[in-house]
Amino acid sequence: MGTVSRLALIFCLLLLNSWPVDLQARGRGGGGSYKGGHSRGDDTHVRGYTRRDGTYVQPHKRTAPNSSRRDNYSTRGNVNPYTGKPGTVDPNK
Repeated sequence: MGTVSRLALIFCLLLLNSWPVDLQARGRGGGGSYKGGHSRGDDTHVRGYTRRDGTYVQPHKRTAPNSSRRDNYSTRGNVNPYTGKPGTVDPNK
């Protein structure tokens, strides 16, 4: 196998290896159902902070503020693209 063929094979393997991860991160693969209606580019970064009770909250990302409860990562039917966890909160409550 020539050098060019080996490089092409390595490139294809790397491409195939990263492709499913990207789909999973966006909630479109792996059994997740992402119904958020926005892209990760609309997310807001939250700095780490300490609550009044002394609990430290790690830095994280969340959906950008809006008037909808249905597009939050914690809402049932959505999948958090950063953690892979499905939402559990009823959007009607």
